[in-house]
Amino acid sequence: MNSLFRRKHYTGKSETGQLNRVLGTWDIVFFGIAAIIGAGSFSSLGEAIFRGGPGVIILYLICGFACAFTALCYAEFASRIPTAGSAYTYAYASFGEMIAWVIGWALIMEYSFGNIYVAFSWSDYFTSFMERIGIHIPDYFTCSYTEAKKAFFNNSTNGELINAWKSAPIIGGLKIIVDIPALVINGLITWLCYQGIKESKNFNNFFVILKLFVILLVIVVGIGFVNTGNWFPTSSVTSEPSFMPNGFTGVMSAVSGVFFAYIGFDAISVLSEETKNPQRDLPRGMLISLGLCTVIYIILTLVLTGLVDYKNFDGIGDPLSFVFNSANLNLPWMEFIVSLIAIVAITTVLLVFQMGQPRIWMAMSRDGLLPKKFQEVHPKNKIPSFATIVTGILVGVPILFTDKSFILDFTSIGTIFAFVLVCGGVLLLPNKEKVKGRFHLPYINGKFIFPFIFFGGLVFFYFYEPDFFHQLTNLSDEKEGEFRLAIIVYIIFNVILCILTFIKNLSLIPLIGLSSCLYLLTGMSHDNWFWFGLWFAIGLVIYFLYGYKNSKLKKETQGVDS
Repeated sequence: MNSLFRRKHYTGKSETGQLNRVLGTWDIVFFGIAAIIGAGSFSSLGEAIFRGGPGVIILYLICGFACAFTALCYAEFASRIPTAGSAYTYAYASFGEMIAWVIGWALIMEYSFGNIYVAFSWSDYFTSFMERIGIHIPDYFTCSYTEAKKAFFNNSTNGELINAWKSAPIIGGLKIIVDIPALVINGLITWLCYQGIKESKNFNNFFVILKLFVILLVIVVGIGFVNTGNWFPTSSVTSEPSFMPNGFTGVMSAVSGVFFAYIGFDAISVLSEETKNPQRDLPRGMLISLGLCTVIYIILTLVLTGLVDYKNFDGIGDPLSFVFNSANLNLPWMEFIVSLIAIVAITTVLLVFQMGQPRIWMAMSRDGLLPKKFQEVHPKNKIPSFATIVTGILVGVPILFTDKSFILDFTSIGTIFAFVLVCGGVLLLPNKEKVKGRFHLPYINGKFIFPFIFFGGLVFFYFYEPDFFHQLTNLSDEKEGEFRLAIIVYIIFNVILCILTFIKNLSLIPLIGLSSCLYLLTGMSHDNWFWFGLWFAIGLVIYFLYGYKNSKLKKETQGVDS
């Protein structure tokens, strides 16, 4: 049993490797912005606003708060272990081999499956833009088979999906419905990643500037049209003006879409071996990019909810251009610019995620948990060549048969789980000596502070939402029963954390990161947890069939013992 949790020890020195060290702090910031601001703000933001109303800004604050403390934990690990691999590498050092494998398996959900959703979003904006310039792509070539079939048989109001199912050509009794733009952009991004990190960096930095320009343009132009009355629409719960028209449960139901907007800041931690000074530049770049993006999200959400009634965002996949169309502000020049730049914005997200996955596989291959082929580095381009190609295939194939809503939930739950383990892992790290020029996570004794914050927060929310707490044990409610059960489990888990903190004097910062990420998991449905469990069951089977037997650490341990 102990062999399953054997830990790998790192020296804290940068891995020499064969990858090019060309990235500085601001390159990392730009990669971070590229990963964070993309499909979340240009696509899933619309669904989040519809579910939570103007009050969804609270969820953005909660997610930003959780990610900020998680980023500090990532920064601490990055300063100690400047090696490609991200949370996988960090888990290997703190929890041991099997948990490291589980994290590596979870990161496939974030990087590869996350890019499937991003590719779908890119396709939506690209198709919409082509329509605006008079080029029509048949509906059955702009969506997935599963999406069209589900829309048709569930009597969806989405005319494009219905038409795709009805008008699709049939070969051998099978309707030919393929999202060609999504497949093409995946192929192009895979090719770009194969060209090398320097080329990818230059491409990324240029397009990030364009992306920030259009978001600032949306804010500056839109702010003059804001109707503050839209921030307090009639509540569906109390029939009175409310910042949260669907209640707090409605706000939390948007957690997948909102959290997806933050996914990406951790992806840059895989670039350790391509960063000039990873112990200094990675933590700085990660925290700066996260802080900037959080401010942008809050302002952007306030502007959008002030421009258009939240109910009008139902089914809207291009919210930033939607607010400027003829039915709303009627500014066609803004609608055109936003649609064009959105294609660019989402492209940069694809790039960063597609770069992240191969480097995690390379790290796992070095440890013997995956075949050696995954650690091959291209002699000229200096990138993990085989792993890059496999990533392109892994993203491309599911595009043929999955749909956006499933992928969004699947990606979010896997990423939050990885964040939970990273925050928990920092609690297990030994103290380190401070080194000038490197990031050092401040130690704040949480013995009294954490219990005070948690129980104080419970008391505050009890008086803020007394009805919710009065009904907390009523689990039979069809609408809120699942969420109430999740909250009960969350409270129990935090009480245990409070006891452990009081006994062991645990550090406050990773504790807050752990607790806030666990809270985000309360917004996941039982379907999310089912597919999450199934995915990890498959991963453990692969680990015991290959990884456990071929582990490099296992062989080294056996050599020492003999």
